[in-house]
Amino acid sequence: MRKALDIAALLLLVLLWGMTAWAVFGPNRLPARIPTHFNALGQADGWGTPGMLWLLAFVAAVIYALMTMVARYPGAFHFPGRTSPGARHQLERIALRMMGWLKAEVMGLFAWIQWETVRLARSGEGTLPVLFLPGVLVVVFGTIAWHIAAMRRVGRGA
Repeated sequence: MRKALDIAALLLLVLLWGMTAWAVFGPNRLPARIPTHFNALGQADGWGTPGMLWLLAFVAAVIYALMTMVARYPGAFHFPGRTSPGARHQLERIALRMMGWLKAEVMGLFAWIQWETVRLARSGEGTLPVLFLPGVLVVVFGTIAWHIAAMRRVGRGA
């Protein structure tokens, strides 16, 4: 499962960079002023040039690289309380699975934000979907809560 999540996250990162390149250099150029920030209601409240799209792609690449590096050293993870070696192995496995899910979700989120930014820049009007922010919060924090609950179950059993 972790391998599939890693592949999905990498594909989403590549998609993000491809969308960015197509939007900035493609035949259907963006206007000189595009939305670069959205408020909690999904309305554009910050503006910039199309080159600003590269910032989101760069930040996504840095987050992807950092999460990948952290996942390479599960032995350095700190779990509260004392754990047996068997429980430690299970906790590391759960933490790595959580990292895989979060990496894929964050890359998907960034790709979606980029897609919506380009769509809104081309149309010149509209907002992000109403459930965008609540949906993102539920997915990300739901993933974290689910995996922490699994870690607590393992910790209680140790």
